[in-house]
Amino acid sequence: MSESITACVIARDEERRLPECLASLGFCDQVVVVDSGSRDRTRELAAAAGAEVIENPWPGFSAQRNVALDHATGDWVLEIDADERVSPELAAELRGFLAAPPAVTMGAIPMRDVFLGKPLGPSIRYPRYRHRLFRRGAFRHDEQRSVHEGLWPDGPVHPFAGELRHLLASSWGEAVADARAYARLEASQRSRPGPAEALTGILVRPLAKLAYRLFLYGGWRDGGRGLVKIGLECGADSLATVHRLRHGSGEGTSGFGQEPPRLGPVRIVGVALGRRGAARLATWLEEAAREGADVALIGAPPPGSAVPYRPLDRLGPGRLVRALDAEDQLRPVDALLLAGSRERRAIRLAPGALRGAVAPLFGKDSPARARSQLQGATRGA
Repeated sequence: MSESITACVIARDEERRLPECLASLGFCDQVVVVDSGSRDRTRELAAAAGAEVIENPWPGFSAQRNVALDHATGDWVLEIDADERVSPELAAELRGFLAAPPAVTMGAIPMRDVFLGKPLGPSIRYPRYRHRLFRRGAFRHDEQRSVHEGLWPDGPVHPFAGELRHLLASSWGEAVADARAYARLEASQRSRPGPAEALTGILVRPLAKLAYRLFLYGGWRDGGRGLVKIGLECGADSLATVHRLRHGSGEGTSGFGQEPPRLGPVRIVGVALGRRGAARLATWLEEAAREGADVALIGAPPPGSAVPYRPLDRLGPGRLVRALDAEDQLRPVDALLLAGSRERRAIRLAPGALRGAVAPLFGKDSPARARSQLQGATRGA
């Protein structure tokens, strides 16, 4: 029998965007809408669409999402916002997933931003996976975070191909207002930075982000809209630091600039362009998987292997970085296993956060020993 699914939506004053969102959720067994005091017809429209409507004063993003989770009854939970739509392809894929769920507790869904009326790709680091599907009861949101309230996977993640469509700003004014609002929200939970941190936050990090996203990630392929989107994100990062200099008083952080927590089994990703190298790496990775590691392969398909792989038509710094970034979005990579010198040369331009512990060829250690050492180094005792 198919397992059930609940869609959880948090909303306020969303009478314009919510109906289309709810219409895309027709495959769900239950829809929960948590309203935080709408002054329009949001609650009435949600109830008319068959959703279970919960009224709760605004406690913050994470806490409000947890309120929705507390009212969910399905085996699986899909979290979605009023400005997002489940594509027909994703709906069909989710129905197939529910009919025979794999042995995972979380799924990652590609997010396609529609900015100023057109969809974006490389400029937003597509597929831009978001961990929106998970088994009910397996996860809760960290209520200390004001933004970046997403969930962190603690084991293998099922990647979906169908996408969520995210409707962003439809006008230039709305785009600028959204960037400014994000910067203020981010700064409200951060302490005042020192001189070195301020210089990095205002100038160094945004410029590096601009260069990486435009050229290495290929953001220029999205044309003027892609350039504007990247520029607004970089500007919001700078503005958040400026706000912190002026008004910073929060203690700790709300997640900005933090590495995702590393939970569960270690994740090892192999990189091999040729079939012979892919076959050798697949053998090593299969043994590591039997020892409990979470593994994947980028490059040529491993013949006769069950190791999950991401195709790479030809090796180049940009292509490899984008493929590696997609794997890291699914679940943070702890170590890379490189098939040879071409792969080692190509990986040099990747950001340090994506390279992990780079191991040439198979390394000197057995998969069991490598997995054990990585587990201790990245997860502690």
